[in-house]
Amino acid sequence: MTVTSRHDAWHAGDSYDSYMGRWSRQIAPRFLDWLDVPVGLDWLEVGCGTGALSGAILVHGNPKSLLAIDSSEGFLAAARASVPDKRAVFEVGDAQALALDAASLDAVVSALVLNFVPDKQKMLAEMKRVTRVGGSVGFYVWDYPGGGVAFMRAFWKAAAALDPAAADLAENRRFPYCTPDGLTALAADAGLTTIACTPIDVATVFKDFDDLWHPFTLGAGPAPGYCVSLAPDAQERLKQKLQDSLPYRGDGSIHLTARAWAIKAFVA
Repeated sequence: MTVTSRHDAWHAGDSYDSYMGRWSRQIAPRFLDWLDVPVGLDWLEVGCGTGALSGAILVHGNPKSLLAIDSSEGFLAAARASVPDKRAVFEVGDAQALALDAASLDAVVSALVLNFVPDKQKMLAEMKRVTRVGGSVGFYVWDYPGGGVAFMRAFWKAAAALDPAAADLAENRRFPYCTPDGLTALAADAGLTTIACTPIDVATVFKDFDDLWHPFTLGAGPAPGYCVSLAPDAQERLKQKLQDSLPYRGDGSIHLTARAWAIKAFVA
């Protein structure tokens, strides 16, 4: 893994699911309720990952069709396995250059992807381009600047206490625009109109410390990527530092929260 990648390894579907996918599955139906798109339409999901939002679209959105794209074949394989619905097609695709005709879809959405795309403006412009007039564009990202993902914030706080350079790798410093104002401005710059933003909060409950720690050892994502880059003794020190910092209930479970910011807009 190169330094320039900032440990952004998003290729192993099962590893990602353990780390973030399980929480995205909680947010997805709430996002769709808020998006409030009519049934029977043609959808596109940009950056489908392991299919958390895809599955929710098929259940809650009742679409005519769903095309879901991702740059990772590993993620697509996991999505196909978890979402065996004939209305859904999963294909390799580039969020910054969608291989689709203009104005060909009714609803275009994305979950937890925008901040990892090199040219965010191009991605949103492409999402707008392929959406029909009157159609909906929506996306959500974690509230990184606000520390909205408590277990992630706890990890980086422990890491920075042992290695001050780790603070520069944390998502709050890397993605400062993941705020209502920042995301609304990105959507407006892409030509979207009638833009709305809302927070979506979910509980992140871990049955014990191992349930929280193990995903960090799998390498999928910035924090896990940093974790697996450490020498064994350094990783053990980080594990202990994090373990000592968390709130536990009587049964050993850890109850935290996560917040995402969601954006919806229309194509005029």
